[in-house]
Amino acid sequence: MVFKRRDKRSVTKIVADGIYPKGGWTRAFHYVKHRLRRLPGTPEFIARGIWAGVFTTFCPFYGMHFLVAALIARVINGNLLAALLGTFFGNPLTYLPIGMVSLKTGHFLLGTEFHEGAKQSLASKFANAGADLWHNFVSMFTDSEMDWTGLSVFFEEVFFPYLVGGIIPGIITATIAYYLTVPVIRAYQKRRAARFRKKVAAAQAKAQKAAAKHQGNLPQG
Repeated sequence: MVFKRRDKRSVTKIVADGIYPKGGWTRAFHYVKHRLRRLPGTPEFIARGIWAGVFTTFCPFYGMHFLVAALIARVINGNLLAALLGTFFGNPLTYLPIGMVSLKTGHFLLGTEFHEGAKQSLASKFANAGADLWHNFVSMFTDSEMDWTGLSVFFEEVFFPYLVGGIIPGIITATIAYYLTVPVIRAYQKRRAARFRKKVAAAQAKAQKAAAKHQGNLPQG
């Protein structure tokens, strides 16, 4: 295949690149910025895609952010590729503050409590929910009884507060990203259009000069 990698990465390498990409997050940031600048469409169209991608990083549907961002981009008529690039706002460096803000906001809106110091408890809730999923899956093929206790606790104390609490900070952050993106892309597109017109004018001048020279070399009849 034309686009097949020559060097096959191991699972460990794939995970490591996901946590800290080759070249560092600075290089990844510049790559995303470069791709955004070259996207087709109006600055507003591209920025709406960015809005969808950034907003999606505040929802708890981990592993489905690309799909959620694409759906939101379609609804608000945003650039699909910009939406996918916008999800890079959520990365191992930002997921912790995003999660903490979303959980705190959610518990505040729901009138419940969130204990910031209970990191071990939060980790155990994720672990118990995963254990319940596996146990209930196995129960479908065995005589074991299904147990939804861990999943119930996870939904009530983590997932639902995260889902509710991520809306407000997600909208605020995505809107800031939108208004920052529009002028940057507009300025880049104007510079690119000016460079293109300059190249066309230079090519036309060169062609006219060559035609005039050729005309002067023709024998006079």
